[in-house]
Amino acid sequence: MLKPTPGTRHFLSLFDLNRTELQTIIRRANELKAQQQAGHTHTTLLTGKVLAMLFDKASTRTRVSFETGMAQLGGSALFLSPRDIQLGRGESLADSARVISSMVDIVMIRTFEHARVRTFAQHSQVPVINGLTDWNHPCQLLADMQTYAAHRGDIAGRIVTWIGDGNNMCHTYIEAAQQFGFQLRIACPAGYEPDTELLQSAGTSCQIVRNPQQAVVNADLVVTDTWVSMGQENTKTERQAAFTPYKVTPALLAEAAPDVLFMHCLPAYRGLEVSAEVLDGPHSVVWEEAENRLHAQKALLEFLLCGEQT
Repeated sequence: MLKPTPGTRHFLSLFDLNRTELQTIIRRANELKAQQQAGHTHTTLLTGKVLAMLFDKASTRTRVSFETGMAQLGGSALFLSPRDIQLGRGESLADSARVISSMVDIVMIRTFEHARVRTFAQHSQVPVINGLTDWNHPCQLLADMQTYAAHRGDIAGRIVTWIGDGNNMCHTYIEAAQQFGFQLRIACPAGYEPDTELLQSAGTSCQIVRNPQQAVVNADLVVTDTWVSMGQENTKTERQAAFTPYKVTPALLAEAAPDVLFMHCLPAYRGLEVSAEVLDGPHSVVWEEAENRLHAQKALLEFLLCGEQT
């Protein structure tokens, strides 16, 4: 692997690594996956290393993938929920970062406000990984790009269509369009657009196309997400009404490229943002995408802790 530049590296967004580093991590992820599937373990890569996993926001896939990943690499992981620690309550977040980072080798945080991850990283002695915030979800994009590369090769120059809410996943696809060189079309209802400043910073690589049928024409990859994320339950009725025309169906995918891939970060709700026929159909790589969280994050952990392949 490429050796990171000197000093502690964090992974709070896709912009924390350059395109070459991101592509190297994705190639390494596929190598680690192939080795694991062939029965060639890599349990000495992170021997003795400890990952602290701080969860303000619960997640099945994030916990399982990071904890399993550290075990497969020979390290260990500490799961810390809000019941286990009082992160930023009583003791300041900066002081918690100083203490926790003095005892472990790397930290993953899954929380709500993105500022919490930034503050922790600013005061941490060790690398900090963003496991998801309300702003973005960079680990998921590593898995998505790994999955696309395994099926179709380089995504540069391809057309990607995001359908649904201009949420944290949409924000990360805007980052990815700039870092990986693809064209991103965003189909979302009025009032649910991504951050204006982030969208403008992407220039011509991203555009909003209100009509989902037009947005998917010739698309190589179509991606969606749940309409109601954790913490938005009180707006469920109005969100479902706004997003119903943006449901991903076989008829909608028929407008895309013949070999289009469909992705969803999960959990998915069949019959709402995506039909069962699409989610379980021939264009879907959702289950492989979910598994690849494990391998992409192993490659990321190795990169941040070891620098180059051992």
